Amino acid sequence: MKTYTNTGSKDTRSGFGDGLTELGRTNPNVVALCADLIGSLKMDQFIEENPERFFQIGIAEANMMGIAAGLTIGGKIPFTGTFANFSTGRVYDQIRQSIAYSDKNVKICASHAGLTLGEDGATHQILEDIGLMKMLPGMTVINTCDYNQTKAATIAIASHEGPVYLRFGRPKVANFTPEDQTFEIGKAVQLQTGTDVTIVATGHLVWEALEAAKTLNDKGISAEVINIHTIKPLDANAIIESVKKTKCVVTAEEHNHLGGLGESIARVLSQHQPTPQEFIATNDTFGESGTPAQLMEKYGLNADAIVKAAEKVITRK
Repeated sequence: MKTYTNTGSKDTRSGFGDGLTELGRTNPNVVALCADLIGSLKMDQFIEENPERFFQIGIAEANMMGIAAGLTIGGKIPFTGTFANFSTGRVYDQIRQSIAYSDKNVKICASHAGLTLGEDGATHQILEDIGLMKMLPGMTVINTCDYNQTKAATIAIASHEGPVYLRFGRPKVANFTPEDQTFEIGKAVQLQTGTDVTIVATGHLVWEALEAAKTLNDKGISAEVINIHTIKPLDANAIIESVKKTKCVVTAEEHNHLGGLGESIARVLSQHQPTPQEFIATNDTFGESGTPAQLMEKYGLNADAIVKAAEKVITRK
């Protein structure tokens, strides 16, 4: 069984900030916009090095999306930065009309996604954003798992033509993917091979899936673990080939089970490889205030929950 090492926990938002800084040094067309959350989005270094390529919009997220769309007409590659809640729900009409419908080359970069911004509570948390964004025609949706992958994804999306939603988080989480990785949009990453159950995870739940696989291995259950960093376009072939072997699947995400990764995978499997599936996700609910660890435990978004789901789905083969 392959093992992964946490090389030092880091927040994924810092991966975005460092990736953006590197883009500032290598791509003169990259510009950045922020809605009064520079520190939270880790955009300070980019601004220090490129003050003429940064726009502070203030608490006016809808206006930020419109400005970003306009900047693309002149050949710029705008990266917008604010919390995931304000990057999607608050400005959905502007994204739909000015960015997605017009196929503008805007990179919507969203921090503090899911439950793990913790104590800020339900008004700032969002568990619907993947569903909102994946339904927009032409929108690429990416949800990264650690600092290294977030940095690599930030750099990669600058070269992708078309609108992108890049989702990441606030807390420090395990940093375990390669520092020198090549990020390929739409390509799943198989982290662990197995024969008894497939675990498909995204974002912060990828590390939890690996921890769950260790526990399952100790119980004599062989788990295959797949990191889906790109939810749209989805790597359907990777999922189908895995479940052909294991005959069952657990999906894990820090998102509502309605509209998220799990539903996308269920659609693929229903069409090509009908398979028993268990969902690790929130169950049609808003979040609440609490520490990230408390919330992930209460809402069943951790390794223990994945283990139980795997044991259950195996009995449904």
